[in-house]
Amino acid sequence: MTTLLENHNGWHAGERAVHTLLKVPTSERKNPTAAGLPLPYANRVTTSPLVAIGTLDDEGRPWTSIWGGERGFARTVTQGILGVQSLVDKINDPVLQALVGRAVEGELVKPEDGKVISALSIDLERRDRVKLAGKMVVGTVTERPGNNITGEAQLAMHVQESLGNCPKYLNKKTIRAHVPSPQHVSSSLPLPPEALALIQEADMFFLSSTNGQTMDTNHRGGSAGFVRVVSNSADGVTLVYPEYSGNRLYQTLGNLHINPLVGIAIPDYTTSDILYLTGSSQLLIGPAAASVLPHTNLAVKITVHAARFIRDGLPFRGTPGEPSPYNPPVRRLATETLSLPSAPPATASPIGTLILTRRDLLTPSIARLTFLFRPSRGDGQRPLVVGRQWWRPGQHVTLSFAAELDQGYSHMRDSDPQSLNDDFVRTFTISSPPPLPLIIPSERENKSEEKEKEKEVQLELTVRRRGAATGLLFAQHLGPTHPPLEIEVLAVGGGEEEERFLIPLAGGGKGGASLLGGETGTEGEKDSGKKAVFVAGGIGITPLLAQAPGVLAASSSASEAALEVLWSLRGEDLPLAVDSFERIPGLGDVTKVFVTGDVKGVDDTVLARLRALVARVDVRRMGREDVLGARDSLRGTKYFACASPGMLKSILTWLEDEDVAFENFEY
Repeated sequence: MTTLLENHNGWHAGERAVHTLLKVPTSERKNPTAAGLPLPYANRVTTSPLVAIGTLDDEGRPWTSIWGGERGFARTVTQGILGVQSLVDKINDPVLQALVGRAVEGELVKPEDGKVISALSIDLERRDRVKLAGKMVVGTVTERPGNNITGEAQLAMHVQESLGNCPKYLNKKTIRAHVPSPQHVSSSLPLPPEALALIQEADMFFLSSTNGQTMDTNHRGGSAGFVRVVSNSADGVTLVYPEYSGNRLYQTLGNLHINPLVGIAIPDYTTSDILYLTGSSQLLIGPAAASVLPHTNLAVKITVHAARFIRDGLPFRGTPGEPSPYNPPVRRLATETLSLPSAPPATASPIGTLILTRRDLLTPSIARLTFLFRPSRGDGQRPLVVGRQWWRPGQHVTLSFAAELDQGYSHMRDSDPQSLNDDFVRTFTISSPPPLPLIIPSERENKSEEKEKEKEVQLELTVRRRGAATGLLFAQHLGPTHPPLEIEVLAVGGGEEEERFLIPLAGGGKGGASLLGGETGTEGEKDSGKKAVFVAGGIGITPLLAQAPGVLAASSSASEAALEVLWSLRGEDLPLAVDSFERIPGLGDVTKVFVTGDVKGVDDTVLARLRALVARVDVRRMGREDVLGARDSLRGTKYFACASPGMLKSILTWLEDEDVAFENFEY
């Protein structure tokens, strides 16, 4: 067997190729993989309660399984030889089947040249893991009395390479031994509902790959749901997951670059259920990754070729502990309707710059920010803008804060773990209406003063402070003695889903577009006779702020209100409502405000101003009857909802039979 340590500083061709694609300087360091099983690694393996094992079946397909349940089940037999003894599922475990085949009770299986095998010893309680690669020397399995499904496997592995891995993305769990009672649920595609539910709740999985000479088994972890199901039908099963910032060895991805086949095991620590998958992978880099998982620069898409879902198939269970502080927020698919419009990748060319000129603190955590928008000039003359206007009311702007916040690569950053997987690209709803349609500079070549003036367009964002980017906007010093904060604009506007969120005007068109010279779409014409009901939670009102003036003006002559707003706010956020109603005349007349949380600390003058501006104020939670009670059965109703994921889930349940467009501000 040729080891990885014999050429090219220990890197094989696949790893070098991935390093080149991701611009990692391979030549500056050696592969840290150690030959054999050094004593420090051996000691760590002996005290770990689990091991994930990978091998190839007779068709050359990788599979992964997980054995163990208590400390000491794996131990060194002699130098370089690791012995493993574990309860196993004799019938359904694909790794066991590949290693011992149809061996009879107690028969010793000794492959002539050894069978290629890899393993990951893992201690989730201590956040420790050691990778192992080598060959199976001998293996056997025996039956448990009175049980022809569960057996005991014994395996001797010649460890030829080993490597200790870092604790990042390891979600703590306390492991205890468990006697399984395996029940086969499914071996066919598409995946059954139980398997889909397991994937949705999984915060880790194990995967095995091969470069043709050795194998590699490792762990991937994140927040529950970080693995997304792209498709699950008779036409195919596809999954995708983001590759987070790691040690930049890319041993798994290097293998997949050479041989895309991969074997995956997804455990449920609470129930001992296990989903075995084998299939082929595709590496997604840069724009290819962001187009599938927004805010992702590196991802792996997996096409599943075969699967086994086994209920209670694992010899252990686990009690959840502290999640890894390095876990980023779940990155949902660009096609998932609960996501904001897909943001351009961080490598996209900026179309302009926002310069922060003013900050109005409306509440301790919410501010209205005023920017100067200076578009880039692609040909030295014409600014790069979208269509005939700068933006449409209710559209988004996508900004890159990387120049200000990106600190470059770091393997670990315990003081700020979330920053390691952040592309610093953020999407905000523009809360101010657009200026008049653009005047093309080339049409006014002799009017330099007007050319300079039309470069400067004001844009407002109403944002809540909740992370690095908004923290920067709140903390930035303003004034002539400080350099201005300039943020790159990657995009303005969105796709079809965002178009659906534009409120139709009473006279046709959407969200004030007809007032500003925009085109009237067929969707706007179809919905223009319906009553619009906007349901908002907290800062979710922002998509309405730029649209409301045009919508209210277009419906001012209507005999019945064409717009009704239901807005739920916490007591401390009421100044945002007062500010919105004072700035947009008539908005309060069509709005019902629901105040939640602690209202004892709310200034009486704020409540008094609010009650004078708004149609109705209730100090309680918004309910199903409030939302459905806004329907207009004669004209029809189009609902628009924007809220936090939890509130939005309730709203959509109430509106399951209604015409509704929705967004959330999860990311």
